[in-house]
Amino acid sequence: MKYFLENVYCIYLAWFLIYQDALLPSKVNILDIAAGPGTVAYGLALFLQSSNGFFHIPQMHISYYSLEKQDAFQFRGLQFWRRYIESRLTTVNAYFRFVTTDIFTWETQSNNLPKDFFDFIVISHCFFADPAKRVEANNTYNQIFVSSLKNSGYVLLIVQDKKLFKVYDVHQVENQEQEKNVVHKFLAELGLELVWYKYLTSTGSRISLPVAEFGKFAKEKLPKQLYMSPIMQQYFDQKYQSHYILDDYVILAKKS
Repeated sequence: MKYFLENVYCIYLAWFLIYQDALLPSKVNILDIAAGPGTVAYGLALFLQSSNGFFHIPQMHISYYSLEKQDAFQFRGLQFWRRYIESRLTTVNAYFRFVTTDIFTWETQSNNLPKDFFDFIVISHCFFADPAKRVEANNTYNQIFVSSLKNSGYVLLIVQDKKLFKVYDVHQVENQEQEKNVVHKFLAELGLELVWYKYLTSTGSRISLPVAEFGKFAKEKLPKQLYMSPIMQQYFDQKYQSHYILDDYVILAKKS
């Protein structure tokens, strides 16, 4: 819940970039791996709703498959969708299917997904620092890409900047050639080829600011989380005002 709105905003921008490249079909099948409460669906729905009146998007049909270990996330996400998305005047034509399973027991669950079906498979922030878990998860992801992604389909990956570089023991720098090499290495482990990537950052810099300096920057430049901060302060004893922050790599790829 703490990062829900920031994650939705990141996905919202990712769907805009995909639409901008004319890669978003009017009938789209999406698999969201480690879906949580459905962040990927919310980002797309809000993009479609906010674009109304600015540019024409044909009536879309979305088949959204949530692959998530915790059924409580799926249940809460659907309730939230019914209250805040379906109640809007501009409705989104979406069909939901929930597959509740752990990716680490995927071998016994692999028949739950259709073959050669998905236009997009999305993995947002479900990447592991532990080497053994990372290899196991990446092998599962690759199996899903091979069996369930259309040949013309795409994989959308969202990974936090610090986590992407930490895995390869590389310091994040302004050198974009080095950055691109890290992205290519990350994709090679997943059996994917790069289409494009974007770095979404609130600061405009590829180098992380020191904590005190970033706190000052956030206070002066970034929008406050007006409704989330009181909840965090009440239930988690947070002492500061939260702000909306982006520090993610959005990576679009295809099967090798």
